[in-house]
Amino acid sequence: MTLPRHDTFRSIGQILAADVLPALCHARKLPLRVTCLGAASYDDGDDVHVFDRTVSLGTRQSPEEAMDLAILRVSRGDIHAGRDGTLRFRPRIAVVQDSEYGLVLAGEVRAGIILWRQPVASDAEARRVVTEASRLRGMAFAASGRGEHGSARDLRYRASLLEARLVDAFWRETATELLRLPQAA
Repeated sequence: MTLPRHDTFRSIGQILAADVLPALCHARKLPLRVTCLGAASYDDGDDVHVFDRTVSLGTRQSPEEAMDLAILRVSRGDIHAGRDGTLRFRPRIAVVQDSEYGLVLAGEVRAGIILWRQPVASDAEARRVVTEASRLRGMAFAASGRGEHGSARDLRYRASLLEARLVDAFWRETATELLRLPQAA
């Protein structure tokens, strides 16, 4: 008697390599942290008293859930820099990072929506982005030294927007796929 051969049979090695190890690697990087970078100030109108602030929005177990949390909180406009009611916070960049602080996804906040940045496609492109962001940060440092605080903050913001494309290589494909989903719908 011969048993029929099934094409669906996979060896233990194939199962480990294709399913188990990637899942373990992925799980090690969870949970994902969602934060918002922005400018905080007391309403005195003085540019010198505006300062950068990072606000934690929470953690999630998947990139989709993290993205949804950021979108919800930004659209509601309920992100605050602290308990002080006189402290105003203007969100500028939404960031999703893994537990090892690798960038999963980031985007610019404008008019209550997040414009997610497309991740770099290669290491060469990442190097170009780092070079340009470093140049902008150098210009920001010089402007700050001259007392031009608003200009320095704007240059740091432009550098951060460039760096928002520096998605960790582990997450690049996932981030690219996530950003394609709305276009397909």
